[in-house]
Amino acid sequence: MKNIFLLLLSLGIFLNCSSQNYLEPAATEQLIKAGQFTFHAQKANVMGADINAIANAIPNYTPNRMTTLDSGYTIEIEDKKLTCTLPYFGRVYSNSSYDTNKQGLRFTSEDFSVQKSTSKKGNTIFRIRPNDVSHINLINIEIYKNGKAFVSIDASDRQPISFDGYIAANSNAGQ
Repeated sequence: MKNIFLLLLSLGIFLNCSSQNYLEPAATEQLIKAGQFTFHAQKANVMGADINAIANAIPNYTPNRMTTLDSGYTIEIEDKKLTCTLPYFGRVYSNSSYDTNKQGLRFTSEDFSVQKSTSKKGNTIFRIRPNDVSHINLINIEIYKNGKAFVSIDASDRQPISFDGYIAANSNAGQ
């Protein structure tokens, strides 16, 4: 009887942790419908094996493909403005630049196109192409029903990178 109780307790904890909601489905749907929201990055997924090789060389460091991020790394989508303030870990293919605006994924675009579609699993996918940022080709944002989101960024001058996080209403939404 004790084993069954422990099994049910651990199953309940597992299900509670795995179904974490960042937003109610109705609130998620409202943000998706409006097309104006902020993606908050929680983890970065480094795509390159060479970055993991460098991490392996650091003493007392356990390498992990997912890097936990501090708060403050976002992509904010507004009606006529896209603001990206994300870090970058990976190889840059062009000449190194001392311009701090090109070292991370930090840019503002006022000329961008957005295509919205639905995946086979019912998730919403935003494909964003900034036309006035030369080194960013495509930003894919896949939003799940619970508000969790996955972002991948394809750039012309660096390895791809992806981020896990969640969406929320823009901080200036009521203004």
